[in-house]
Amino acid sequence: MHEYDEAVLKCFVKNQLQLLPEKVADNIDEAEAFLEECMAVVVDSLDEVWEYFDEEGIDLEGQDKEAIAEAPEVFDIGDGRYLIVES
Repeated sequence: MHEYDEAVLKCFVKNQLQLLPEKVADNIDEAEAFLEECMAVVVDSLDEVWEYFDEEGIDLEGQDKEAIAEAPEVFDIGDGRYLIVES
């Protein structure tokens, strides 16, 4: 089971429409349930976002780390960490 702290959950609730066409969570409890179901991942840096996508076999050719940070499934938590949600 994944554990998501309050900063991660609040970030997802606030920014979920960057990835999804409609809200799936109105509060942090719903956000936690959704993130657990999606097996969302929290990483500590853009380097780790890059590594995650590389390990998942996502083609990164021609992209830089800043572009990866703008991907809809990447949420900047605001404290140096990133939430990756594959819906």
